[in-house]
Amino acid sequence: MVMAAGLGKRMRPLTATRPKPLVELAGKPLIDHVLERLRAAGVPRIVVNVHYLADALEAHLKAKASDFEVAVSDERDLLLETGGGMIRAEPLIDADPFLVVNSDNFWVDGPSDALKLLASQWRDEEMDALLLLVPQARAGNHKGQGDFHMDAGGRLTRRKTGRVAPFVYTGIQIVSKRLLRDAPSGPFSTNILWDRAIEEGRCFGAVHQGLWFDVGTPAAIGATEHALAHE
Repeated sequence: MVMAAGLGKRMRPLTATRPKPLVELAGKPLIDHVLERLRAAGVPRIVVNVHYLADALEAHLKAKASDFEVAVSDERDLLLETGGGMIRAEPLIDADPFLVVNSDNFWVDGPSDALKLLASQWRDEEMDALLLLVPQARAGNHKGQGDFHMDAGGRLTRRKTGRVAPFVYTGIQIVSKRLLRDAPSGPFSTNILWDRAIEEGRCFGAVHQGLWFDVGTPAAIGATEHALAHE
């Protein structure tokens, strides 16, 4: 699943006339960078949720029909946030577990393909969610205090209030449909589902070996392009 329904408020004014996934980075829309990574990893089918300026995004996806089988999860009536978006899309998702990728992040693979690395670490008997994380030091443009701690076995715990955590969530995860059980109705954040999985010891992390950039603002686009040019 490619998450592409957000309003892109932090990216204004670039999102005044186009959805955030179509904002360009290094000469191509953000979502195209994600689709290239998915295609390279051998993903044959994608489900994309849409809300803000949905017609423009759907038209863009139609041009990708030769690369993927594309299904659209329509949230035009109500933006459902990340968790609610997965619940709406679940009937269209024909795999379990399945990959979830935010359309507005940018990463560069390390020694191995990041998506294949993540898949290789999935252990179905132990996991309901496996999040791709990046160390704070390699989280480009990230201004926060980190998201998670990870123990020696890969299990995650939350950053404590007022403290710093060593790992940042990249917007890429593998989840089992078990994670979606007994979910709230309407809009809600995936954080609700993660918190339950953390309590149950079934939320894990894998460390990205390459570069990753938070591209949530116009300034971050320029900073990322500068970093890539000098890499």
